[in-house]
Amino acid sequence: MTRTRTDRQRDLRGSVVVVTGGGRGIGLATAGRFADAGARVVLGDLDGDLAARAARSLGGTTRAHGHALDVTDRASYADFLERAAEHGPVEVLVNNAGIMPLSPLGEQSEESIDRVLDVNLRAVITGTRLVLPAMTAQGRGHVINVASAVGRVGMPGGAVYSASKFGVVGFSEAMVGELSPLGIDISCVLPTVVATELSAGVSAARGMRPCTPEEVADAILGVARAPRFETWVPAYAKGVFHASNALPRRARDLLSHLMHADSSLTDVDTAARAGYEQRAQR
Repeated sequence: MTRTRTDRQRDLRGSVVVVTGGGRGIGLATAGRFADAGARVVLGDLDGDLAARAARSLGGTTRAHGHALDVTDRASYADFLERAAEHGPVEVLVNNAGIMPLSPLGEQSEESIDRVLDVNLRAVITGTRLVLPAMTAQGRGHVINVASAVGRVGMPGGAVYSASKFGVVGFSEAMVGELSPLGIDISCVLPTVVATELSAGVSAARGMRPCTPEEVADAILGVARAPRFETWVPAYAKGVFHASNALPRRARDLLSHLMHADSSLTDVDTAARAGYEQRAQR
């Protein structure tokens, strides 16, 4: 990665960019944005065939490569990164893979809880650890973690999901102090409700709107070009969060109720989510 002289943003042409969960949704849109920016993109997805098809849709072997990746398996993640490094040193890692099964905590199975924490949080830690040696040796790199607005604002109905995303934000904040002296940037992107399969049947809070995978991808690309720690999508959601967070707890809870934010993950269309919930459990 280099900085252009005209806009002082990083020039991503030729950089190797790794995107997990790249077969669909935010991951695929993000891979497309990086490919269009001239990067060499390596997509990973639990469904290897889907990853390969996604890569072909972005220009095949000239711009993108897709491989099977189980982010919960350290050996699989390490092997995937080795394959990515065949195209050059990995300069950007986008930890995007995530799942969001929804239910009250008392109804969520132990297997589901483990899966959410393994995919959403442990995998972010694993991926970061695995890219550190090479990034440290080359004196540069960027880890971009796709968190969530509920990584700052916990919501009933998705307690474990929220906990996993709070963990991603906290882990990332701690890593800033460790990685900055090494020349490695770390960033968090916090989308609200995104119009993907993961959010099927979920309504945005009153006054908010669902964002598209492409909007999130644009934010991720922007962060890669001009690193900063925290980016919300849509951007105005950050102001809503900070304004409400400054209120006393009782007033904050009332505002959340008036915006229907406190029921966003409980009053869901279960029929619309059925297909995703079954796939997430697998």
